[in-house]
Amino acid sequence: MKKTLLTLVLAAGTSLSAFAWPDKPITLIVPFPPGGSTDLIARTLSGKMAEKMGAGTFVVDNKPGATGTIGASQVARAAPDGHTLLVASLGPFVIAPHLIKVNYDALKDLDPLTVVVQAPNVLVVPAASPHKSLADVIAYQKANPGKMSFASSGNGSSDHLTAELFWQQTNTSGVHVPYKGGGPVMTDLLGNQVESSFMNINTAMPQIKAGKLRALSITSAKRSPLLPDMPTLEEGGVKDANVYSWQAVAAPKGLSADIKKRLTDAIAATIKDPQVAPKLLELGFEVVLNTPEQFAAYQAAEYSRWQKLITSRNIKAD
Repeated sequence: MKKTLLTLVLAAGTSLSAFAWPDKPITLIVPFPPGGSTDLIARTLSGKMAEKMGAGTFVVDNKPGATGTIGASQVARAAPDGHTLLVASLGPFVIAPHLIKVNYDALKDLDPLTVVVQAPNVLVVPAASPHKSLADVIAYQKANPGKMSFASSGNGSSDHLTAELFWQQTNTSGVHVPYKGGGPVMTDLLGNQVESSFMNINTAMPQIKAGKLRALSITSAKRSPLLPDMPTLEEGGVKDANVYSWQAVAAPKGLSADIKKRLTDAIAATIKDPQVAPKLLELGFEVVLNTPEQFAAYQAAEYSRWQKLITSRNIKAD
């Protein structure tokens, strides 16, 4: 009888403990300035997750700096109680640790929850460019090695690494022109100051639609519904060149299974909401929503992939 009573008390205590969470605001740390894709995803989640969970208050806290690793480090050091989460792009998860010194282990100090969305990059040139196709660009680079300029939003950025991967896989070379952010890249592309860029589809689409940029190829595994006539790099003969800029959610290592499930369920319900999903698709995001186990495996594969490229191409941080 005593054992049965103790079991009931312990079960009730566990239930009450789970029910009590969250008992304070849940902070979504975004390791980049407001206004970018990561910030957009975080604010989309913060606007509806409480409703989907039936509890809690969500607050977005922008902690930019050191290519996203300052905010990531803060989350890695936080208590694994479900009240602090990281919403970040692939940078602090799989790229930055190979470029700069960081005080966290991206594969060991964070509990992956889910990759929320992903977006491919698009090879774009100014509308006045003589290059009309991916084949034109490859042929030009083979005939003129090291001459065609490729702009990026910075050393080690997704657009930079895509260009390096492109050169590696086509046995060609160009001139990398790093900028501090995507805004200046767009300005100089439109002004014909640089010849090309592997720009994120979210950023490029408005100017492609306006006829100011010409899209030549896309880095996705299959064609995008936003650019159905645009061939992929794979279709153009560039192998192993699928690249996505992805946005994911993680927690400090050690998050309990019940809280993890409540969070991932709420994230999925938010992104699948009829008011949210169509808007994300219009912006060029592909919904992923993989499991924590799938995210962990994907992160490990991406971590290794970019480490090899950064080492083989001798890529350095700004």
